[in-house]
Amino acid sequence: MSKIKVMTFNLRVEAPSVDGINDLSNRKERILETIANEIPDLIGFQEARDSTRAWLRDTLSDYVVVGCGRLKDYRGESGPLAFRKDKFEMVSMDTFWLSSTPKVPASRYDGSDQSGCPRIVTAVVLKPVESDELLLFINTHTDHEGATSRALASAQILEYASQKNMATVITGDFNATPDTTEIKMMTVNKAFPLVDATAMIGPTFHAFGKIPQSDCVKIDYVFTNLPTDPNESYALSDQPVDGIYISDHCPVVAYVNI
Repeated sequence: MSKIKVMTFNLRVEAPSVDGINDLSNRKERILETIANEIPDLIGFQEARDSTRAWLRDTLSDYVVVGCGRLKDYRGESGPLAFRKDKFEMVSMDTFWLSSTPKVPASRYDGSDQSGCPRIVTAVVLKPVESDELLLFINTHTDHEGATSRALASAQILEYASQKNMATVITGDFNATPDTTEIKMMTVNKAFPLVDATAMIGPTFHAFGKIPQSDCVKIDYVFTNLPTDPNESYALSDQPVDGIYISDHCPVVAYVNI
């Protein structure tokens, strides 16, 4: 049995007028240092625009980075994922939108409470170098406004994973706390039950330290049907260096066994 280190990492989009010193351009060095120090085997990123995806591909030389934008022309914000070149071979890749027409770029759940943002899923089937068992790795970022649309997203992701019916890891910013219906759906279901590998971690969203610690919440997750010990998971401490944070979310790490 081989242990795999998984990270989910919301990078926060470029927003210089809003974030000031914590604009992405000032945080890139800290982001790369975090990845270099942790050396995760799998990474699910959120909030990566076109230039950020290009930067990740150029700088993460030990990884394969895949994913496209969520807009009609496949540009724009995305949820790319990355896997270590020396640990995995990619068997297949898939992209779909969280909507009733998942293969239509930029589509949304019609008539729901979803925001104006399309939501996308990036998925790969990987063959670990040290194992013959294939691994489905899914990464997403569900809606920040609509609880109903998030529940629809959970159901859609679960259906997709259950149809694949293989060892599965799902990373993402689900924009929902553990007590919500949309998160409980991921683990309390008979069709494709999963474990929250990050069940023991505390808050993950801090808005560059603007939210008091007592009010911070957990919205970032790693779900899996593989053996995992949630006690091993952790959210990285994100203390500012010269006022600069890693992101507005704490990167989250969990371990799974395959």
